[in-house]
Amino acid sequence: MSYLIVFAGAGIGGAARHGMNIWVARLLGSHFPWHTLVINILGSILMGVITGWFAERLGAAGHLRLLLATGVMGGFTTFSAFSLDAVLLWERHEHLLAALYVGGSVAGAIAGLALALWVMRTALA
Repeated sequence: MSYLIVFAGAGIGGAARHGMNIWVARLLGSHFPWHTLVINILGSILMGVITGWFAERLGAAGHLRLLLATGVMGGFTTFSAFSLDAVLLWERHEHLLAALYVGGSVAGAIAGLALALWVMRTALA
């Protein structure tokens, strides 16, 4: 059952992301990736609101948390989950781990994408 809840939420989040992509590109243009920047920031704000609400309303967990935090926000942007993990490490005073997580995530993701692009372009050329 939990997988269906996440699946439904991810569909909602993905549709919302697509709509935001179109709206922001029309509003600000597409030369700079404004749409991704806006979605990442907005998604992180929304994740803060959602997790803050759940932290104060312990009885409101379970399926609603899966739907909103994992499903909707995961479909909208996984950057919000990345931001939450980084902030939680920082709040636990694990500053070195937070820095390693942020740096490793950004560098690893960019390097991984560049490597995968190179492999695919080479293989398909």
